[in-house]
Amino acid sequence: MYQFDIAADDKAELYRDILSALDALTADEPDAIANMANAAALLWQYLPDLNWAGFYRLVGDELVLGPFQGKPACIRIAIGKGVCGAAAATLETQLVADVHAFPGHIACDAASASELVVPIVKQGRLIGVLDLDSPLPGRFDAADAEGGERIAALLADRIG
Repeated sequence: MYQFDIAADDKAELYRDILSALDALTADEPDAIANMANAAALLWQYLPDLNWAGFYRLVGDELVLGPFQGKPACIRIAIGKGVCGAAAATLETQLVADVHAFPGHIACDAASASELVVPIVKQGRLIGVLDLDSPLPGRFDAADAEGGERIAALLADRIG
């Protein structure tokens, strides 16, 4: 069992501590599924106001559900469809304050109101996305996007 001292005084410090803990959890583990599972659990435990935290992996030409915390989720997402598919298609972080206003939003959990999806890219190639959902509108901001991008960068070599 791991125990981490993660401060939540401000988002920069929160993400710095999460990144340090994630580095410690995944540094010596070669298994991608184990690393995604621990990452999802860590984010679920320490990021406030989430109702889903996890990964979709690129398998062939679609995103396939990976390790997560939260309610059961959509298993397959086409590239370009919904927030996850948009992040995969553009290789750009999707910061969505109101998922109900997002064209083509896929409602895996009707309670989700906002979403942050970060593409995970290794050597210029998409390998998956990090997906965070919240029941609060506008839950995610630029600091969350930056934190998510740093997490995705760390994990790229450890899951791809």
